[in-house]
Amino acid sequence: MKAEAAGATDAEVVDRVRRGETELFEVLMRRYNQKLYRAARSVFPSDPGEAEDVVQDAWVRAFAHLSQFEGRSSLPTWLVRITLHEAWARARRLRRSEPLGDVDADAPDATKRRKEFTMNVASPAPDPETDAAGTEMRGILEAAVAALPEGYRTVFVLRAVEEMSTEETAESLEISTDAVKTRLHRARGLLRKELFARAGASQPALYPFAGARCDRIVAAVLSRVGAPTPGLDILA
Repeated sequence: MKAEAAGATDAEVVDRVRRGETELFEVLMRRYNQKLYRAARSVFPSDPGEAEDVVQDAWVRAFAHLSQFEGRSSLPTWLVRITLHEAWARARRLRRSEPLGDVDADAPDATKRRKEFTMNVASPAPDPETDAAGTEMRGILEAAVAALPEGYRTVFVLRAVEEMSTEETAESLEISTDAVKTRLHRARGLLRKELFARAGASQPALYPFAGARCDRIVAAVLSRVGAPTPGLDILA
C-alpha cells in the first residue's frame, strides 16, 4: 500500500491519511525528512541530536494538526514552518534551563553546547581519499554555516541548500520577501569570508605561484628566447 502511494501527490496522501490510512504518513516523512532536518539544523547547527528531536516533535505535531492543513501553502512549506517553530521553542527552553557554565562563550548561538562537532557522513565512497576530502570539505562548510547569525543561517539553508523559493522561505519564516533577499545576500557574503578563514586561506594566498612551478616557467621561457638558463636542471 505504501509503495503504491509513493507516487501519489502530497494532497492525495494527506487525504488518505485523514481518512484513516495512518500508515501512509510514512510516505510524507520519507519524502520530507531531509528538508525538515536541515531546517532544524539551521537552528541547532552543531547539535544533530537536538535537530533530530525537533524533527520528531514537528512530525508528531503535523500529524495531530493534519486536519487543519488547508492547502493555502504547499505541504513542505507548512511542515518547515512547524519545524522552525518547534526548533525556536526548544532553543528558548534550553536557554532558560542551561547553566551559564555549560555554554560555550565562543559559540555563534547561545544554545550551542560544549560538544564535539559532529556531522552526517555520507555512505563510504569507493575512493577513500576522495571520501576523506569530501568529508573534510563538508565539515568546513557545515562549520562555516554554523558560524552565521541564526537569522541569516536559516534563510541560507532554506534558500541555498533546500532551494526553496523566496516566497516559500518568507512564508516559512513569516517575514517579507525583501527580508529574505537581504538576509541571503548577507549570509553569502559572510559565508565566503568564513570559508576562507576556516580553510586557512585568503584571497592573496589563493593559487600560489612559487617554488618549482616558478622555476620551471623561468627556465622554459629563457630556453625559448635563447637566454642562458639556470644551472639546475629544473625541467627534468
